[in-house]
Order: sequence, then structure tokens, then C-alpha cells
Amino acid sequence: MDTGNMDTTARPVDTVNMVEAPDAARRYHHGNLRAALIDTAVDQARAGGADAVVLRDAARRTGVSHNAAYRHFADRDDLLAAVSARGMAELEKRMRDRMADLPDDGRGTQASARLREAGREYVHFALAEPGLFSTAFACARPEEGAPGQGAYGVLSTVLDDLVTAGVLPAERRPGADVTCWAAVHGFALLCLQGPLQDLPEREREAQLDGLLERLARGL
Repeated sequence: MDTGNMDTTARPVDTVNMVEAPDAARRYHHGNLRAALIDTAVDQARAGGADAVVLRDAARRTGVSHNAAYRHFADRDDLLAAVSARGMAELEKRMRDRMADLPDDGRGTQASARLREAGREYVHFALAEPGLFSTAFACARPEEGAPGQGAYGVLSTVLDDLVTAGVLPAERRPGADVTCWAAVHGFALLCLQGPLQDLPEREREAQLDGLLERLARGL
């Protein structure tokens, strides 16, 4: 075989692109680059929290130039806001799904159960998705949602139901949102990076049960 005119110089193999190209093609084949970039950035957040969300790297992983990415996001903070909104939306969905088996029947016991289950899923989401959970609260300018939406909206609705059911006196309703949120958020952080992080799952769940029960009775 005549190889005189063939370039036999060895070329380095781009292993990064070989690994990431199929995933990038999967993300971007539908043509919605903004959504594809957010998907990639969510993966970054899941792996390393808010600090891992980098616009240029998200563009590379998605398979486009950073100039193309800047047509959809003004800067890294703009992308982080979108990831924060995605994390909040996922938290809201998990909380609503958890309560779906406990439809409000107007009875105080049922409304209290919904409050406990909303708090339980809040903590479970934090433990299952620590990177995305922390990123959801890391943005100084989160995207705005409709009134009553989001995790805070879920909690607010449940507390209003407690007032309607006669469990929570109306005069004690103001500020109850912050009390409940601080309790479950603080517990989640203690489990993620504090003195409760080494608790066996069974003991952690027992502690969570006690917290939610005391919170409900306190209200």
C-alpha cells in the first residue's frame, strides 16, 4: 500500500469531547438552547453546589460556544438565577406530591398532617439533592414566581388551611411561615453539614418526626 501521500502523524484523542458530545447532542437536538444550558447547569449544581455553576463550562458541556450562551444569559449570575428557580420548582413539586395522598378535608387533623408531610419532604429533598438544594437558596435575585407558588407558597397555603380548620388561631397566623420554614431548614442544614450529619437514618427520622410533631402542636 502506498502511504507516501498519507499523513501518518499521530493526533491526540479528544477524550473530553468524545465523552460529552453524545450528551450534548441529546440536550440540544431540540433547538432550545436556553433550556439545554439550564439543564447542564442543574447538573453542575447537583455535583458541586452553586460554586460549580459556570456559564462558559455549561456552554462547552452543552456543545456550543460561550458566545452563543451569552445570547441567552447576560452573565453567570443570570444562569444561577435560572438554576435557583429550577431547584425551587423541584422542591415545590416534591412537597406537593408528598401531600397529594392527604387531600384537605377541612378537618384539623388532616390539615396538621399536611403540614407535617410538607416539612418532611422539605428535609428529604435537601438530603437527596444537597447541591441543588443549596443552589436554590444561593441566588440573590431568584426568578419571580406567581403568588402562592413555590415552596413558601405551599407552606403558606397549608397554614391558611389550618386557620380555616380552626386549628391555628387567626391572630397567631402572622409569622407562622417563618417559624415553620426556619425549623425545617435548620434541621436540614444540621443533617447536611452539622452535628446531625452522622446520625443513622432511623434515628434521624425519629428526630424529624419529633420536630414536626412539636411544631404542629406548638402552632
